[in-house]
Amino acid sequence: MSYCLNPTCRNPENLVNSQRCQSCGSRLLLRDRYQVVKPLGQGGFGATFLAQDRVLPGEPSCVIKQLRPSGNSPHVLQMARELFEREAKTLGKIGNHPQVPRLLDYFEEHEQFYLVQEYISGDTLQEEVKLNGVLTETGVKQFLSEILPLLQYIHEQKVIHRDIKPANLIRRSQDARMVLIDFGAVKNQVTQGAATQSGQTALTAYAIGTPGFAPPEQMAMRPVYASDIYALGVTCIYLLTSKTPKDLDYNPTTGEMMWEQLVQVSDHLTNVLRKMLDVSVRNRYQSAADVLRALEIEPYLDSLAQGLLAKSPDAGVKGRTYNRMEDSAVLCSNASPAVTSAGVAQVAAAIRARRAKAEAAGIGKSTTFANSNSNGSQIPNSKVERKLDTQSLLTAYIKGRRDFALHNLSLLNLQGADLSGTNFHSAQLQKTNLQGANLHNSDFGRASLTRANLKDANLSKAYFNHTDLEGADLRGADLSHAYLTNANLRGANLCGANLTNAKISDEQLALAKTNWMTVRPNGKRGLL
Repeated sequence: MSYCLNPTCRNPENLVNSQRCQSCGSRLLLRDRYQVVKPLGQGGFGATFLAQDRVLPGEPSCVIKQLRPSGNSPHVLQMARELFEREAKTLGKIGNHPQVPRLLDYFEEHEQFYLVQEYISGDTLQEEVKLNGVLTETGVKQFLSEILPLLQYIHEQKVIHRDIKPANLIRRSQDARMVLIDFGAVKNQVTQGAATQSGQTALTAYAIGTPGFAPPEQMAMRPVYASDIYALGVTCIYLLTSKTPKDLDYNPTTGEMMWEQLVQVSDHLTNVLRKMLDVSVRNRYQSAADVLRALEIEPYLDSLAQGLLAKSPDAGVKGRTYNRMEDSAVLCSNASPAVTSAGVAQVAAAIRARRAKAEAAGIGKSTTFANSNSNGSQIPNSKVERKLDTQSLLTAYIKGRRDFALHNLSLLNLQGADLSGTNFHSAQLQKTNLQGANLHNSDFGRASLTRANLKDANLSKAYFNHTDLEGADLRGADLSHAYLTNANLRGANLCGANLTNAKISDEQLALAKTNWMTVRPNGKRGLL
């Protein structure tokens, strides 16, 4: 099908080889190269369409965003042009990041404004929740570990997204990475002011984001970096409850969203989300790095630098149209290699320093930081490693318990047990029988699973950062989308295991046993 972009066309659908719209007579091949296939969505300022680039070999798919002014007066057109150039400039500046769609082209034609972007194939978070149901606490932490470094990068470029929500986050089919889309509401010039205690005030007369996801200061046209933190917090509530802001009650006195009774998460995560969602911007986390620090997710820090790219030369994109293959090649050549953000490095150093201080004070490795005080700092609570028998663990799980961190579960017989979405962080599971168990989306970070029986277990989306899996039997296990970075796989048996889209290195695989039935991370069977 060939779709007409004339906003007033009554019948925009045409045959695929049509040159002009059979209804209104408009030319269908935009700029003599882009054939629009179908509409993808429509908002207050325009519409997006799936298209094919007829000039490039293979006619790859792309997304065309059409900005539609609400009138044709000089004032309205000027406002639309400023919005258009602002989004193009922002995408040109930050689009080299692997979790942001690349800007391919932008132009004005017949008082209509067009952005051409990389097409991201995959489901939005909104679609994922509708299809698969809500996430567990572990799933939400994994989501935050992936999106917070991206948000840190965007803020370091002095950009406020202003419309973070489940519909604007796509899990890319190609590599299962989260991609943030729709930068039409961005503010990319943050000026100093006295309106807030954060020292960051961005005044604007344009789009203000989505009601319910946007915090009070953003609705009052004073967005700050912490405004994106609030929207991310609301997104987490959606992931835990499948409820949008309009489905939730609000405290009539404070204006706070009433969500805590709807979720079953640890006190620690509750405290973090509570501070992300504070209606007072001065009491909210001021940066993505602050949230990472509060979450105490040091195991995730190893992957943060890989998600942050160095800022490309500040050439900007205004006045230049990337509409040829040579220009695309220039864009790629300007992309700098991945570097570690100074902010993330400081987060890692702060976490490690605090843990070292705690251990020196005699608190020990079994200490967890489960609670926060009023100013957001962590209060250490000593947690002694406990031994559980098989029946006690299964009974506790059936009653709703999902946290068995730091517990001694070695030698237990849990064959075929349903323990999905469970926190086994730093637990002892040596020689534990978990054959055929459902451990989907469970957290085994820093746990010991040496010589454990995980044959035919469902370990999809499980988290194994710094996990000891030496000698473990993982034959036939489903490890698709599992996070195995820094896991010890020496002598682990991965014959017949499914590692599709798993985060694992060739060096790790070389230490394990594999055979021709092992499904590699790229989805293909075979040996190294």
